[in-house]
Amino acid sequence: MQTISNQQIAEMLREIGEYLAMQNIPFKPRAFEKAALTIEGLEEEVSEIYKKGGGGKDGLKALKEIPGVGASIAASIEEAINTGKMKDLERLRKSTPVRLDELSRIEGLGPKSVQKLYKALSIRNLKDLEKAARAGKIAALPGFGKKTEENILKSIGFAATSGQRFFIGHIMPQIRRIEERLRLLPESKMVTIAGSARRWKETVGDADILVVSQKPAPIMRQFVSMPEVVRVIAHGDTKSSVKVRGGLNVDLRVVPEESYGAALAYFTGSKDHNVAMRQTAIKRGWKLNEYGLFKATSEKGRAIGKEKMIAGRTEAELYETFGMDYIEPELRENTGELEAARRHALPKLVGYGDLQGDLQVQTDWTDGSDSIESMARVAMARGLKYIAITDHTKRLAMANGLDEKRILKQMAEIDKLNKKFAGKIKILKGSECDILKDGTLDLPDSVLSKLDVVGASVHSFFNLPRTEQTKRIARAMENPNVDILFHPTGRIVNKRAPYDVDVEELIRAAKRTGTIMEIDALERLDLKDEYIRKCVEAGVRMSIDSDAHSPSHYSSIEYGIAQARRGWAEKKDIINSWPVEKMLKSLK
Repeated sequence: MQTISNQQIAEMLREIGEYLAMQNIPFKPRAFEKAALTIEGLEEEVSEIYKKGGGGKDGLKALKEIPGVGASIAASIEEAINTGKMKDLERLRKSTPVRLDELSRIEGLGPKSVQKLYKALSIRNLKDLEKAARAGKIAALPGFGKKTEENILKSIGFAATSGQRFFIGHIMPQIRRIEERLRLLPESKMVTIAGSARRWKETVGDADILVVSQKPAPIMRQFVSMPEVVRVIAHGDTKSSVKVRGGLNVDLRVVPEESYGAALAYFTGSKDHNVAMRQTAIKRGWKLNEYGLFKATSEKGRAIGKEKMIAGRTEAELYETFGMDYIEPELRENTGELEAARRHALPKLVGYGDLQGDLQVQTDWTDGSDSIESMARVAMARGLKYIAITDHTKRLAMANGLDEKRILKQMAEIDKLNKKFAGKIKILKGSECDILKDGTLDLPDSVLSKLDVVGASVHSFFNLPRTEQTKRIARAMENPNVDILFHPTGRIVNKRAPYDVDVEELIRAAKRTGTIMEIDALERLDLKDEYIRKCVEAGVRMSIDSDAHSPSHYSSIEYGIAQARRGWAEKKDIINSWPVEKMLKSLK
């Protein structure tokens, strides 16, 4: 059995769907996309589900119980688990030899556009695409044009720089599985993820894990022989490094218990935070490193060349010795947290269990995988008190967006479900309403005014000039029915750059109009932490939403919370950390 991640399986399924879409095959592409959405959001590895099911026919049966996974898709997943490949995907790659995994990362290139480029210009990969664009050949094709060609070149530049680090939402489950495997070893006393993953950075270059143990040798042997290891980079007594399937480098260090806090602080970073801490130590005549905090000993006022460890067993002890409050890992970027810790003025960050609701949820009325009832039941099981159903509107035809008649029918269904779920969970009537090119909305105010929550978002005309894009979005925010600006900059981490917009002007518009700014957790982490902090400083409220398109996507909420914490947000700044009645009163 191969060690293959959910993300790898989801990418394979999505690629099959894209090949089928290139061939104009109906229905199947959407089925593969829905299955991919579900699988990449699962908290448990699909390979574990198959293994726990007993493998073989019983394992296949367990796979078919995953929402959106039918018999043929389950068979493809089983094949990937056992061999690392899917025969259907290999066959499609041979029949249409284009690198969809490369070309689909380019903004504006869907499967059908890729097919046109392949037929007209024999473009098979990113190298071919760039060569054709620079030669002006794409602009000459019907349906493309000069502007499209320019955007393709811009997107190629973004793709070249964004693929060097891993999105936190994709890589964290893999890091946690390694951490848990090490924690279960009898020789391990303490195990902690460090590095940028512990600080919940948007992207992670590699992973660091620290272990306290008096018997490091067995731990190191287990680590370098893990099933997902594809290359052992180093194997030492107290430090080893491996590359795991998917390309991530993982470093493991065994440290003494008395130095654990100092080592954890050192290897958590950031580099700038650590440098500032060491400079503070030097000013006091101390020395700080990964082994501890030390000061020189003396006899009768004379230094005798020896050092005494004064802190380092825990991080809290370390900060306390400096006269500081404990600084949460998410804040350690040397952006004012050290000064705030000295003044005992650090924010009381929103907690990972503080959210009571989710204000952006998609269903099978548009491009989601599951029914309203199913999404509500899973939200309830996860402890949420309310959700807003915010399916897309009619302009987004590819997502089967709702027109006026269909959204009114959906509202009637929500009324019925609220009676069914009375006292258990509240389902709010909402919409993810498209912002049109001129800043007007895709549904009339007569319909929007009937909804509990209206989110507005941009899904088109990403390349408008900065001033025009900013005015367009600000105009939508002026609408008295628009409560939340969804994913304000339109970015998708490592996949799509944000559109050119003056975010600070949007924050001022939010303050002026009473519009909530969203932190979209699913792949976007939009707003960025720097803009979240500006919202906090300006007194602009925010929501943290999963943007769930399947029940498994609710798990992405923690990444949104982490992003909010990196932006210094407190519970009072996040409206869906409040009870539903208070939250609704905060809307327009």
